Amino acid sequence: MLDTVLGKLARQQDPNVLVGFDHADDAGVYLLTPEMALVQTVDFFTPIVDDPYAFGQIAATNALSDVYAMGGKPLTALALVCFPDKADIEILERILAGGLSKMIEAGCTVVGGHSIRDEETKFGYSVTGVVHPQRVLANQGAQAGDRLLFTKALGTGVISTAIKKGVAKQEWIDAAVKAMTTLNKAAAEVITGGRVGPGVGPGAAEGGSTSRKPLDVGQLVDGRFAVHALTDVTGFGLIGHAREMALASKVSVVLQSANIPVLEGALDCIQAGHIPGGLKANRDFAECAVEYDASVPADIRSLLFDPQTAGGLLISVSAEDAGPLIRALRDADVPAVEIGEVLPAAKAVIMVR
Repeated sequence: MLDTVLGKLARQQDPNVLVGFDHADDAGVYLLTPEMALVQTVDFFTPIVDDPYAFGQIAATNALSDVYAMGGKPLTALALVCFPDKADIEILERILAGGLSKMIEAGCTVVGGHSIRDEETKFGYSVTGVVHPQRVLANQGAQAGDRLLFTKALGTGVISTAIKKGVAKQEWIDAAVKAMTTLNKAAAEVITGGRVGPGVGPGAAEGGSTSRKPLDVGQLVDGRFAVHALTDVTGFGLIGHAREMALASKVSVVLQSANIPVLEGALDCIQAGHIPGGLKANRDFAECAVEYDASVPADIRSLLFDPQTAGGLLISVSAEDAGPLIRALRDADVPAVEIGEVLPAAKAVIMVR
């Protein structure tokens, strides 16, 4: 719906906008100086777990993720709060405390926020970060021959639905909460070589010039890993975000369904019919771009559209660097796996095998 509406609006012309909403990227990027650009994002939602503290942690982790997905470093955050007038104020305190704990872990300072009365609780953050203009990692740039890596398991959407219905097993809840409260900070630092701030390391702009098109990060981050595109998998599901990457990069992708990590209980939830509305909407919107092998199970097909909260990073990296990057991520306790590859543009945008 929003995609349709945005397409009807007048486009602002500002040469300092390095990344806008043209390719449905994770965050906006705005050039300040030849060596510094702002990364800006906002995200908030209703509770998806019963524990207020965990909900606050999840909301913060989710909001921070978009900055990491652009190769940036989060600096400041503004809290967004909708809270019932007659609800227990201690619940709000726990939500805010949970969010703050993750902001502290990320080294991101909460500088304020805004609250309104609402019958339904909602919470999240607007996060601002920085990135060198020549080190922006957008969802465009994937190249034929690249391998696709993924850093978390799928299933938070269906498990959250089971939680709301009161039928989720505790071990499912524990696994989902752990995934949703794990920052993408460690993964981003490995991918960027820990160099995300302005004016550090090779690739800094010289002579005051900059390019609107992000360069190949393999040229910029100490030559460590040739990462060509990056996005996080959140509300549009793995298929939705892979589709955005493929269309922005003018390529097709193949996903190996057997390699895709799945949270404990996720397939049980699908088989029991605990399907969130977001999964159905994602499927209605994006399945037309997908071609399946007959061997792909029905529950896995559904899970590929599951809306994730604070999901993992989807990385398009050169074939030569895929193995070394996986090892580096795992050394940083990031359970990365290879789930597919990038092909030249074909009739099907996404092929699932």
